[in-house]
Amino acid sequence: MASTTPLTLVIDSVSAACSVALIDADGVVVAEAHEVVGRGHAERLVPMIGDLLAGRTPDAILVDCGPGSFTGLRVGLAAAQGLAIGWDVPLAGYAAPALLAVMADRPGEPVTAAMQGGHGELFVQSFDGAKLEPTDDLRSLPPEAAASVVTADLVVGSGAKQLVEARGWGEALDLLPRAAEAWRLPPPLRSLIARPIYGRAPDAKPMTAA
Repeated sequence: MASTTPLTLVIDSVSAACSVALIDADGVVVAEAHEVVGRGHAERLVPMIGDLLAGRTPDAILVDCGPGSFTGLRVGLAAAQGLAIGWDVPLAGYAAPALLAVMADRPGEPVTAAMQGGHGELFVQSFDGAKLEPTDDLRSLPPEAAASVVTADLVVGSGAKQLVEARGWGEALDLLPRAAEAWRLPPPLRSLIARPIYGRAPDAKPMTAA
């Protein structure tokens, strides 16, 4: 039976996965698609959204703002912003580390999200085990530096194994962000302004006068 409650389209393309979901106001996943596409987000995302909606128009859009793949991040945000304007529906965002933390599914246990970043670094951020509140700022660090500052036993994300191996202890869960899990985030963590979270300074440097 089709859902009669308002529907939110969730878009997540900041990792190797291209992930979309349609979730009703009660948090029920009406439909989802989740594929590991590597670098194929630009070609795959919009057709995936079309197939998922099957003619339905959502009442709101929620998008992963990063950090993660620069191209995937921009593709997801551009699609979300364009569709929100076209449908005249509200748009909000969430951060990938928070989603990974909730996907660890360990209520009450501190957790650190670690994602593969640029130049061999890891995006890392830790969360408490009670309210899933961040306990530090998002940082981009080499694995050895991340290992020296992360104290949570549980590490989750595409960089979890690398961090745990560099540290020599702890539990690693290799997960990619999944759109269908976004509704499990506390409301404040899925109500961000939909703008990119890059997690590190840009590689390009301003040109200086000779």
